[in-house]
Amino acid sequence: MSGNLYLIPNTLGDCEINNVFPNYNLDIIHKVKFFIVEDIRTTRRFLKKIDSNINIDELQFFTLNKHTSPQEISSYLNPLKEGNDMGIISEAGCPAIADPGADIVKIAQEKNYNVIPLVGPSSILLGLMASGFNGQSFAFVGYLPIKDNERTLRIKQLEKRAHIEQQSQIFIETPYRNQKMLEEILSICQPNTKLCIACDITLNTEYIKTKSIAEWKKAQLPDLNKRPCIFILY
Repeated sequence: MSGNLYLIPNTLGDCEINNVFPNYNLDIIHKVKFFIVEDIRTTRRFLKKIDSNINIDELQFFTLNKHTSPQEISSYLNPLKEGNDMGIISEAGCPAIADPGADIVKIAQEKNYNVIPLVGPSSILLGLMASGFNGQSFAFVGYLPIKDNERTLRIKQLEKRAHIEQQSQIFIETPYRNQKMLEEILSICQPNTKLCIACDITLNTEYIKTKSIAEWKKAQLPDLNKRPCIFILY
């Protein structure tokens, strides 16, 4: 009998574990000995924060990133085949959501392994929940293009879709480019378009505000530099 593949959420930053995870997650983590992770060092820190008594040396880690070959990815699930439970841990938030863990889950589903998602923080959903925007119809489009002209066109496309379909448009940017993204949104979008800025979600410095573009232009803008942030247009 094959083991279970648990999708184990990570914190979105430095916060109290008990504030964002149910005890059930901790029970699962204690029994799993094989983990697929993006970065072994940060995963070790996360597990030690979960419980300082966890014996890290007993655990086996498989690294999953953009350099991992398809052959390696497939072999990572061998412990499942042998009857062992495994866990996927993202760098932040929920595995397989804007995360390379999706490649592992795809293979697990194809091989008919049991995949079990655990409850935890997702900046995408938490930001949408607090935005006041349409939660019935929304799209997460990930990162926008890096080139200025392509990014400008994409923002206009998302704004148009938000207006025509009444669909919340969610996207992210590399933290050190957040401020430039905000300035560009304010310069491109129509005054009546609404923008939610949600950053440092679940942290002590959490900031979530929704205003029209016209209102944002009159307001004191938050400093978003190097802070994990979600942008939502509606």
